[in-house]
Amino acid sequence: MGDIIWNLILMAAGFALLIKGSDFVVDGACGIATKLKIPQVIIGLTIVAFGTSAPEAAVSFNSALEGSTDITVGNILGSNILNIFIILGASAIITPLTVNKNIVKADIPVMIGATLLLFALGIDGSVSFSDALILLVGLVGYMTYLFMIARKNTDEDKIGGIKIMPMWRAVLLTVIGIAGIIFGSELSVDGATKLAMIFGISERVIGLTVVALGTSLPELFTSISAAKKHNADIAIGNVVGSNILNVLFIVGVSGVIAPVSFVATFMLDMAVVIIASFLIYVMCIFNDKLSKISGIVMLGSYVVYFLFLLLE
Repeated sequence: MGDIIWNLILMAAGFALLIKGSDFVVDGACGIATKLKIPQVIIGLTIVAFGTSAPEAAVSFNSALEGSTDITVGNILGSNILNIFIILGASAIITPLTVNKNIVKADIPVMIGATLLLFALGIDGSVSFSDALILLVGLVGYMTYLFMIARKNTDEDKIGGIKIMPMWRAVLLTVIGIAGIIFGSELSVDGATKLAMIFGISERVIGLTVVALGTSLPELFTSISAAKKHNADIAIGNVVGSNILNVLFIVGVSGVIAPVSFVATFMLDMAVVIIASFLIYVMCIFNDKLSKISGIVMLGSYVVYFLFLLLE
């Protein structure tokens, strides 16, 4: 009983850090975007996405260094599924998210393309060193595209309703916020994983759900915080950017460190990621915003997936 209470305390402390840290990240990132006259969506796809993907990166890189590369794919697939179904779903339910046209035209297709590329490279059972280089080349190409878009910033991308603050304060808030959500996610993951083990949940289910949710908590709290503040570009850009980085950057670097195992049992999860990516794309094509109904559909889809995992 003592272990259960202690792990619940760890989770509570982690959530508290995540909540405050996510507020800092959103405020700081928006402040940076305002000062540099960079569209919010670019900040969401880069600074915020890199920051909130740090837990996935830490787990995957450590796994690669320790030779447990099968954890890398499970963590990334689970996180990407959660990012779409849970994070965007919850954010859309809180407030309808207006979708930036550039995200629909370019970033979501890039997310889908990166996911299909990972599937093609890993279908032989592993992501080799050469495969990893292909992913990293894709990352460089995507970052170059974002840089070009930022330089072509137009009046329609200007940010309104953001508190003006000195650049030093915006950067400080962003750094403190990212540190808070990383440390908070570690506390939450540690507590949740140990609780799951106490209750006898299998390692695969823990990896695809508990650990994946834990490493996705930064995206969750950041996107929800952004949605509450009506910063839709941060909320959506954070998720789409994180999913792209998870595949191109994290799997790419992990594959350079050591070949990444892509076992057959992950094919179902890979299919779910692909379906989720296409689902969000279709929703955005037929509507200029993610409505509450879209959010409910996404959350419901995750419930079905989660129940299937438990029944396996």
